[in-house]
Amino acid sequence: MAETTQPRQRRSTPPKPATQSQSIPQNRGANQQQPSRPVLVPKKPNGAAKADVSPTRVRLQKVLADAGVTSRRRAEELILQGRVQVNGTVVTELGTRADLSVDHIKVDGRLLQGKQEHRYFMVNKPRGYVTTMDDPEGRDTVVDLLKESARLQGKRLDVRLYPVGRLDYNSEGLLLMTNDGALANSLSKAANSVQKTYLVKVAGRPEESALDQIRRGIMIDRGRLAETRGTRRDRVLTAPAKVELVRGGDNPWYEVTLTEGRNRQLRKMFEEIGHHVEKIRRIGYGALTLDVPTGEFRELTPGEVQALSRAAAGKKVERKHRLPEAAKLKQTGQKTGSRGSRPRF
Repeated sequence: MAETTQPRQRRSTPPKPATQSQSIPQNRGANQQQPSRPVLVPKKPNGAAKADVSPTRVRLQKVLADAGVTSRRRAEELILQGRVQVNGTVVTELGTRADLSVDHIKVDGRLLQGKQEHRYFMVNKPRGYVTTMDDPEGRDTVVDLLKESARLQGKRLDVRLYPVGRLDYNSEGLLLMTNDGALANSLSKAANSVQKTYLVKVAGRPEESALDQIRRGIMIDRGRLAETRGTRRDRVLTAPAKVELVRGGDNPWYEVTLTEGRNRQLRKMFEEIGHHVEKIRRIGYGALTLDVPTGEFRELTPGEVQALSRAAAGKKVERKHRLPEAAKLKQTGQKTGSRGSRPRF
């Protein structure tokens, strides 16, 4: 039989990868009759799109906070109100990003000059001042208090400060003021972990069982008192609190430590057990203890700022074991801070 020779198979070479100018053929089979379309490798974004994701561009509210304009939460309100311009254009979107080193940013027509050095102050707020930058009712603010104190001292505060958290108009005591928007925002978010201690005077003597309700956590109305007294009520359970008797009598004083900061929380808690709050004085915030006289203020030390940062991060901090005079309960008949207590610089 004659031998049959097998046809030689050709060695196939792998196809070269497609480049940007070459087309990639589509799969053969059902679509074999259709002409293939070129698929180009996408180019990297550039221009404006690239600038939006630049690491030097951050959210506009953070830019305002870092520049010492206000806190980050308040900066969001300014943006939504149309009071901020970037390169001549009014910005009302919270997701807008900017770079203070290249963009012209204005707030209420005032050009930002750049990032300021962070400053931190402890203020002993008297009663009769609102804890806001400005008040539509024309009442004195804590900003007015600082300006007056600096004037009487013969100094000028060359930095814009804003309060961290709030103290009621009729409350007094320790208030933090800074131009560090990041830390102020962190302390506000850490409202469920940073300890705040108050001296509270109530009308009448609460039963111990009623105080135990506050210690365990008590249901209060959410929101402002004027709103909660309406037809609609939104209730919330407070976190456990420490309550200790400081001075007895018909109208006793208690030391109360909270780990949250709801609107008028102290007044609401005692109203729930049938007792009106007559006076509130905050004497502790995180690791800080009130140590300046009524109406005065001082700058925090680097160690105190670090302790605040630790408290904002949920880490444990320790206070002074010995109370300064400003944090002690005054003797019977001795007046505490009030609107008439002017700074004594």
